[in-house]
Amino acid sequence: MWKRRKHARRSGTLPLELCDLCARTFPAGEAVSGYVPDSSSAHPTDDWCDGLRRVTACGEAHLDAIREMYRRRPFVQEELWAAKITRVLTSGPPALTMERLACRTGLHEPDIRRAIAWHNERRRRMNG
Repeated sequence: MWKRRKHARRSGTLPLELCDLCARTFPAGEAVSGYVPDSSSAHPTDDWCDGLRRVTACGEAHLDAIREMYRRRPFVQEELWAAKITRVLTSGPPALTMERLACRTGLHEPDIRRAIAWHNERRRRMNG
C-alpha cells in the first residue's frame, strides 16, 4: 500500500509578491523593496521603524516612482504620534492614564495632546 508523505510539496507554487505601484504579481525572488518615510506608519513591534513604510515593487523604475510619491507626501509629526498611540491602545489595555500612555508610547504629554487634537480634527473633516 502507498503511504502519503505528510509534507508533500505542491508542484509549481512559488510565493508571490505584489507591486505597490501597478499591483502586478510576480515571484518573490524578483522583488525590489525599500523603505520610504511615512508619518502614518507605526511598526507593530519595532519602535525604531516607526515613520518608515516598507514598499515592494516589480522593478527599480516602479520603486523609484513609489519613492517619489512618498517624497511629495508631507511628513506630519502629529500623524506619527497618533499612529504610536493607536498601536499602544490596540495592543494592550484600552484605557490608560496620561502618564502610562506617555510611558508606553515614549511621547511627552504635550505631544500626546497634539496628536489627539490632530486626530480629532482629521476625523471632523472626514465626517463632514
